Amino acid sequence: MDCQAILFDLDGVLYEGDRPVPGAAEAVAAIRARGVPHLFLTNTSSRPRGALVEKLAGMGIPVAETDLFTPPVAARAWLETHGYRAIALFVPEATRAEFQGLPLSEGETADAVVVGDLGMAWDFQTLNRAFRLLMANPDCALVALGLTRYWRAEDGLRLDVGPFVKALEYATGRSAVVMGKPAAPFFEAALERLGASAQEAVMVGDDIRGDIEAAQKLGLKGVLVRTGKFRPADLESGVTPAAVIDSVADLPRLCSDRP
Repeated sequence: MDCQAILFDLDGVLYEGDRPVPGAAEAVAAIRARGVPHLFLTNTSSRPRGALVEKLAGMGIPVAETDLFTPPVAARAWLETHGYRAIALFVPEATRAEFQGLPLSEGETADAVVVGDLGMAWDFQTLNRAFRLLMANPDCALVALGLTRYWRAEDGLRLDVGPFVKALEYATGRSAVVMGKPAAPFFEAALERLGASAQEAVMVGDDIRGDIEAAQKLGLKGVLVRTGKFRPADLESGVTPAAVIDSVADLPRLCSDRP
């Protein structure tokens, strides 16, 4: 497969929870040694980039913050561009660092509501506060840090941000501005940062919908790994990846093979 540029998903591809996928560090090192432009694309909104840098370094994968493209990074740029002045954050405390310096609202009014993966911190009161802020201002923007449905944690599958965003969309009758996978602008912004076209790029992911289908709709080649949230039923979903590999450890060999 011709891999002129690569977008790597993180959770489920390079690691599963706090455990590195065997061979992931060596695979990334091999891709770097070949000089292939790459970026680490993730919908993770529960921690800032600095924490991800530390986590990856501990797994033998050194990266810089600029190598990571995350929904909070995209969301911040969008909020600044549109000049929002009262931004309510529904994100983990650690992620708030990505929004430092923006005009935040902790009261009963907002002109933008940003929703990320709060995990166990979600409860009725929290979700209802986001709902009330949106209903109080017809012009209030709902900004979603991704629409991932679920992910694999150490104790099994967990709901991600998508179901909570969908609940707010249903209740308020408005559509979210999505700043993560599977939204097309998120992939397009990542490709722009790499300086690559969709036809040149490969998306490596474990989510048949959010990673593979979304990327292929834009013209990227989707490589599905059999780790993370992968299920055999994914191969009967109607989405046909460009390739299916046991894990990211097999990527360097795949990318050296010619069509």
